[in-house]
Amino acid sequence: MAQVPRLTLPVSSRLQMLEAICKHWEGPISLALYLSDAEAQQFLRYAQGSEVLMSRHNVGYHIVYKEGQFYPVNLLRNVAMKHISTPYMFLSDIDFLPMYGLYEYLRKSVIQLDLANTKKAMIVPAFETLRYRLSFPKSKAELLSMLDMGTLFTFRYHVWTKGHAPTNFAKWRTATTPYRVEWEADFEPYVVVRRDCPEYDRRFVGFGWNKVAHIMELDVQEYEFIVLPNAYMIHMPHAPSFDITKFRSNKQYRICLKTLKEEFQQDMSRRYGFAALKYLTAENNS
Repeated sequence: MAQVPRLTLPVSSRLQMLEAICKHWEGPISLALYLSDAEAQQFLRYAQGSEVLMSRHNVGYHIVYKEGQFYPVNLLRNVAMKHISTPYMFLSDIDFLPMYGLYEYLRKSVIQLDLANTKKAMIVPAFETLRYRLSFPKSKAELLSMLDMGTLFTFRYHVWTKGHAPTNFAKWRTATTPYRVEWEADFEPYVVVRRDCPEYDRRFVGFGWNKVAHIMELDVQEYEFIVLPNAYMIHMPHAPSFDITKFRSNKQYRICLKTLKEEFQQDMSRRYGFAALKYLTAENNS
């Protein structure tokens, strides 16, 4: 199983996050980097001087050179996915730290849930901290305690609850076995899937709907969404990206995103027919 993150933060902070991920995740990593020539050289020097990165022999670095004004987030995800050599992949982002031991836990869950012979997407529940210094929870019990104390929150709790609400965090608190959840509008969990799953839609660049569209396609292809009761990942704080700042401040940006969403949904209707009707209905009701 490979972890498939991509880099989005400023070069210095994202390289530090990569080192942190390597300390948490011992399995293979397929990493897509979006860099200029100068940044690629900076990355190379940093990697060669890093004991953590130089000690790893199962990390693949795939550089996509910068071009144009928009961040091609889904192209990068597809590049990272295309170059994995494992049968399963955990689709993640660079600003998340997986729990200690997640790699082995996922390997066991893949067997337990028979991912080899079924269409399943295993959900790793996502949380976040607003603190730059965090004592990372070493167990689910410790994480729940930090949630109760207000040190941690469910991911995007304050700004975009819909994105992860279907994970059903209230149920997760006491769950001891995997449980199924249903797709809802704007659902965008982080998942473990077989490597033959659909690619991300490349028309989504910058901020907005890039993961939502992918989860919709998994749903229309009849993947089951299964939440893992003892898995978690934590989003680490960083300065807002250029793309999210543009989304929030530029009305034209939001209009363009709305047009892309409508195009995507029309394409889904053409490709999947009646099965895709519920997405149009959900959008109208959201």
